[in-house]
Amino acid sequence: MTESAGLRERKKQQTRAALITAAQRLFAEQGFDGTTTDEIAAAADVSQRTLFRYFAGKEEMALAPMAEMQDRFTEEVRRRPADEPPMTALRRAAREMIGGFAGDEEATEQRRQILGATIDLVNRTPALLAENLRRTVDRGERLARLLAEREGVDLTDDPRPRLAVTTFDGALRVATLSSCDAAAIDPVRMGQELERCLAALPDIFQHWRT
Repeated sequence: MTESAGLRERKKQQTRAALITAAQRLFAEQGFDGTTTDEIAAAADVSQRTLFRYFAGKEEMALAPMAEMQDRFTEEVRRRPADEPPMTALRRAAREMIGGFAGDEEATEQRRQILGATIDLVNRTPALLAENLRRTVDRGERLARLLAEREGVDLTDDPRPRLAVTTFDGALRVATLSSCDAAAIDPVRMGQELERCLAALPDIFQHWRT
């Protein structure tokens, strides 16, 4: 990549980040339904035309931080060695994904805050909750196909890839909800909660009474 191309890419990333930050601030202040794309563009100091070059609309902007986290998780799964069992690959991919939020740099702290605010917003906004569920199902299918390919099984008649993804997604969701609020997500706690959830999986087939 040439220096000029690298500069253009950095500017694109900065513009995208500015739009996401502006959108999250306005959503927190005015609510998702009470915020317009005009207001977001003005807050980010860009034109409406520029905004729509980056995002199709408010929903995509609102869900962008979660989408980026989910995309990174999928990519980490894709990178795992082929000799790892499926659940091990998912577990270690999640560790790598969570590790990306564990630094103490200013930019990383901002990402943790934005992700925490996004999760809180989604859980309070029915339209976003529905769209995020649709995306989660789509991503789950992609992950299931990836696991099926890794293991050399046929997804059409072998339930294990979908079961593995759905089970792991459940554990990851519980860990995420346990480790974030509107202020920020806590990656250390998220990692600990994920391990606790995965360790508890065998117990759900037994009585829970003590």
